[in-house]
Amino acid sequence: MAVSRSTPPRPDTDPPVSRMEQKERTRLRLVEAALSLIGQGRPFSALGLREVTREAGVVPAAFYRHFRDLDELGLALVEMGGVTLRRLLREARRDGIPPTDMLRGSVLIYKRFVEDRPLVFRFIAGERGGGSRVIREAIRTEESHFASEMAQDLRTIGTLPDLSSASLQMICGLVVTTMLNAASDILDLPAGQPKREQELVANFVRQLRVIFLGAARWRER
Repeated sequence: MAVSRSTPPRPDTDPPVSRMEQKERTRLRLVEAALSLIGQGRPFSALGLREVTREAGVVPAAFYRHFRDLDELGLALVEMGGVTLRRLLREARRDGIPPTDMLRGSVLIYKRFVEDRPLVFRFIAGERGGGSRVIREAIRTEESHFASEMAQDLRTIGTLPDLSSASLQMICGLVVTTMLNAASDILDLPAGQPKREQELVANFVRQLRVIFLGAARWRER
């Protein structure tokens, strides 16, 4: 009489990682390694490829399967901050929100975003006025995208209807510049001082209000 043999249970194992997933993980490790070095006080423009790969725990040759050079890694950092922030701020500008609430809401969203990604904004602050020309141009392009999307949204909800598209774009450019300048103040806020935090937010909102009050009185030549 044959004895049936049941297949022994297989031990629980993690599902195999696809080649694409492994590649994305390595790419993320390289990005995080660069941010980690920035967090240690190293300017991005002073980083070396071997330094980044050592921090990421990969061989230098692996770098070139993801980025052509460190400038391209820097472009990934610029994009990392820009895409999500633009989406969040567009939500804050949705139709039906009073202008004052919209300004304060945008400031609070921006502040939380900077606090959640401090190393990305330290990188942007450091590279915005120095470092690689390629990265400086990418940051300026991102600023222009911010301003264009903001101008489009403000036109849609009927804010400053008498301004030409060029003037509205200029006003939104001033807003974006003010926001980027405020990032350093947000990052330098001492912990556990809510009064300082409230003052910073209030001052930030006032700066934006001044821009929009001036824009309301702007006359085209």
